[in-house]
Amino acid sequence: MAIKKTVFLLVSVLVAMSGCSLTPDASKPQIILEQDYPVQPVPFTAVHLDDGFWAPRIEINRTVTIPYAFQKCEETGRIDNFVRAAQALHDDPALEDREVRGFPFDDTDVYKVIEGASFGLSVHPDPAMDQYLDGVIAKIAAAQEPDGYLYTARTINPEHPHEWAGPERWVNVSKGSHELYNMGHLYEAAVAHYQATGKRTLLDVALKNADLLCTVFGPGKNESYPGHQIVEMGLVKLYRVTGRKKYLDLAKFFLDTRGPGGDPYNQADKKVVDQSEAVGHAVRATYMYSGMADVAALTGNQGYIDALNRIWGDVVGKKLYVTGGIGALHEGEAFGPAYELPNMSAYCETCAAVGNVFWNERLFLLEPDAKYVDTLEQTLYNGLISGVSLDGKSFFYPNPLESKGDYVRSPWFGCACCPGNITRFVASVPGYQYGVRDQSVYVNLYASGTGNLTVKDQPVRIRQETRYPWDGKVKLTVEPGQARELSIRLRIPGWARNEANPDGLYHFLQTVDAPPSITVNGEPVEAPLEKGYAVIDRSWNDGDTIDLDLPMPVRRVIADDQVEADRGRVALQRGPIVFCLEGPDNVDGHVRNLAIDDGSALETAFNPDLLGGVETISGEATAVSEKGKKHSQNFVAIPYYAWANRGGAEMIVWVARDAEHAKVGE
Repeated sequence: MAIKKTVFLLVSVLVAMSGCSLTPDASKPQIILEQDYPVQPVPFTAVHLDDGFWAPRIEINRTVTIPYAFQKCEETGRIDNFVRAAQALHDDPALEDREVRGFPFDDTDVYKVIEGASFGLSVHPDPAMDQYLDGVIAKIAAAQEPDGYLYTARTINPEHPHEWAGPERWVNVSKGSHELYNMGHLYEAAVAHYQATGKRTLLDVALKNADLLCTVFGPGKNESYPGHQIVEMGLVKLYRVTGRKKYLDLAKFFLDTRGPGGDPYNQADKKVVDQSEAVGHAVRATYMYSGMADVAALTGNQGYIDALNRIWGDVVGKKLYVTGGIGALHEGEAFGPAYELPNMSAYCETCAAVGNVFWNERLFLLEPDAKYVDTLEQTLYNGLISGVSLDGKSFFYPNPLESKGDYVRSPWFGCACCPGNITRFVASVPGYQYGVRDQSVYVNLYASGTGNLTVKDQPVRIRQETRYPWDGKVKLTVEPGQARELSIRLRIPGWARNEANPDGLYHFLQTVDAPPSITVNGEPVEAPLEKGYAVIDRSWNDGDTIDLDLPMPVRRVIADDQVEADRGRVALQRGPIVFCLEGPDNVDGHVRNLAIDDGSALETAFNPDLLGGVETISGEATAVSEKGKKHSQNFVAIPYYAWANRGGAEMIVWVARDAEHAKVGE
């Protein structure tokens, strides 16, 4: 089938579109918004990667992980819940079992995989998947109650709903019912499916539900806040598709009605505009921060932006792992106190990593500063993709930075939020590569492929050729169609500017005097650095080339001394990749008893036959035995994201710098 793509006209004109309606066929209207993000992302449908790193992952996600996740949703009864809810609605005598099992948010696992599958359909026609989605969506639609309510944990058995749901609709939305959380994921899936296929089947379900929410919630009505945020982001997406301002207004209401005096676990202890620290459940937090950024962009709410900047400084300067993971504590899947970043017990939920990328991308769109993309990239290449195995069929929920060998990947979870999040995220990775503002093109991520951009209503094509993240050499070919003035802004990553962390939480043990270099058509150019971007302003012609060289020596990373868990320890990083030592590559499978001296030589090599093809770091370490004896032995380090793909084994990111800090018999 021909896959239809949607293009939204996002211009800053003072036109209210609250009454805009959708056409009944597959054609999609242009929605004129009053205001939006200053920087517009280039949609993933316009960026086609053919590199050796991301393209295979995206294809495995499309052909393996998404079908596998649907299979698990079938096997575990998640899809059948919609069938049973529909039977209950119609008093179908075939429904003999009205027991509500699992979690009340199990519906979202189906929604998230639909979103990921829809993203796949947006760029790769797949009639079989398209037909399968039609069937699943029909089951979802049949489970929707006449007024738009959709929540199988109640509909299956209204007299005895899930224990978290409460005896009546909405009474537990600020606690554990997840009614609004479910709806947020429904809205995001519905928009993705509509944009990919032009079909309104799931979108109509979402709009009917959102209209119900608009009648139930708001000032002077039900003023409860969502116990688990994401409905705010979903409502904004519905607003973008329909222009119906009531959805944006409701998203803002759900943010403004939080706090004070509520539970810090779900960020309700203060009004959102008064918050300065990241507290509570990390996934809830990053979803809320992302929703705040969305609403701020569309309404100009400076109070939201000021709060987000304060919170971001708290996270990046005090609560961010070197892998980009967030949420240190198992208890509550939550942020801990400042500088409390344990390694063995690090939680670093995969969903929180996804949320961290969402949030940092939005902060960049609000204010194009490379520090946000640096943090995004740190998370993306390390603590996010570590959440899925190389074959796409097993997953991590937590992503610790150290293991005795007792962590193994799981084929699924009872609480299966992370696999679904991976499916929808990986499919959208190309959409993080570029941004456009006026005549400026921001090049944020480096990967071989072609981006088809629109700059001031005119097409611009950019082709990248690179082995990034294994090599820092990037060639960009610019094709504007005709000679035109453009400001091309190349992100110079913090690690290439001797900056291990934007706020000083980490630093490199030694500076490197090998600055990045840039040539245009083979000639060196002076490109002033503005907020982490090398700026090249000139008239561009078809075929003009930019060569960017980002030197990639191995860097030793040291944490702020206030991070007790990392004192006397070092992490190894090359380019954006953080490395770890894992048992299978090292003598006797032990790595926690090793120490790497600050002055020891380190070598790198690319091994195409190891873990799908990875760079390795090797050198000499001191091994300490349980009897305290010391001897030298060689070590090998692999990218952190690739660990635990060969079964359970010892692993460590923060390695001792001397024998005193080596872990023996612990």
